[in-house]
Amino acid sequence: MSQAVSNVVTRDNVASILSRALDAGEGLLRLTPTWVPRSFLHPGKRIRLHPDDWYAYGGHRGGIDERWFASTTDAANDGRVWHEGQSFCLFEGQQFQLKDAVAEAGAKLIGGGMWSKYGRWPVYSKFFDNMGPIPHHMHQTFEDAKLVGQEGKPESYYFPAQYNNCDNHFPYTFMGLEPGTTREDVRRCLENWSRGDNGILDLSKAYRLQRGTGWLIPPGVLHAPGSLCTYEPQWGSDVFGMYQSLVEGRVVPWSLLVKDMPAERHQDLDFIVGQLVWDKNVDPNFKESNFLEPIVANSGDGWVDKWIVYGRVDGQQLFTAKELTLQPGARCTLKDPGASGWITVQGKGRIGKLALQTPTLIRFGQTTEDEVFISYDAARRGIEVVNDGAEPLVGLRYFGPDTFDSVPEVGSYRNA
Repeated sequence: MSQAVSNVVTRDNVASILSRALDAGEGLLRLTPTWVPRSFLHPGKRIRLHPDDWYAYGGHRGGIDERWFASTTDAANDGRVWHEGQSFCLFEGQQFQLKDAVAEAGAKLIGGGMWSKYGRWPVYSKFFDNMGPIPHHMHQTFEDAKLVGQEGKPESYYFPAQYNNCDNHFPYTFMGLEPGTTREDVRRCLENWSRGDNGILDLSKAYRLQRGTGWLIPPGVLHAPGSLCTYEPQWGSDVFGMYQSLVEGRVVPWSLLVKDMPAERHQDLDFIVGQLVWDKNVDPNFKESNFLEPIVANSGDGWVDKWIVYGRVDGQQLFTAKELTLQPGARCTLKDPGASGWITVQGKGRIGKLALQTPTLIRFGQTTEDEVFISYDAARRGIEVVNDGAEPLVGLRYFGPDTFDSVPEVGSYRNA
């Protein structure tokens, strides 16, 4: 079974419905849930998907362990359905792809600077939810990804309490490599790939994951995400290479190590080791260089807006994220310098003219009222957010590159 997408308006006909949707929503677009399975992972079962639907794509595709937000990026899965990873907008019972809306409206939707530089919405975010740890892997740098016609993928993590009622099996993430590790050490792990556990984790360090905190992970840096449900703003790419051969007794095929490397290099161990950004992996101050705690960006009567993802990757502001919390009865005017993708994680209320309601359980293919795309024009104009429920209203929103004139640096939380 494929994801239920009905009444789809094609790219050639999207102009009219997009115009009506933006007018009705005053610059906001309602988005529907985008579910992504991974054949090599075990779903963590906390992203509100109905238990009967964890394997809605079929057992051969694996369980659904991800929900993608405001995405115009394809999921790089074998056997994928045609729209896998792509977000859809919903208006008057009809659906159209967010990427088609961006292609049609351009600067009006994402801003002139981003449109002229990238010609697309170049980022996305997701809930990443697994029962246990996943293999120690990295995402290629932009330079290395370009070798196979792809883009690199820096990413970030935030662990929202609302989606982490339990720890699952291993709430620790191995990151980087221990200082003093050599390239030859990693090469030996690759040589031992077919002998069971290749020992790559013996060269790394695990960090205990803390709800309400996060990490910024540059490309080329090894990491083996643990079992907290993670909100992950990141670059719009799905490249990776898995350097661990065995996880919880499950064999990781060599193909998942080299899937985004040139075919003629698939057995070149020195080349594979060379895709790691060495100084960032063996950084003796790894936590200080990459760990994030929330920083208050703005606040008012009954509400607070916090930075949860900030900092720069190789000197560039590629993505950021904030968490807005409103107490019952509170309201605020949300004003940002650029577009964002919004997901509601607690409570109910309203953003502009669109209702917000956090779902308890979602059937595969069902629409919800928790996800919104905030256009560039609407963000700059300002949007009223209202909590009309009995508990806090909490929303996470992420932004694309160079949205802000300045953002906090990694480590700034110590002085906040």
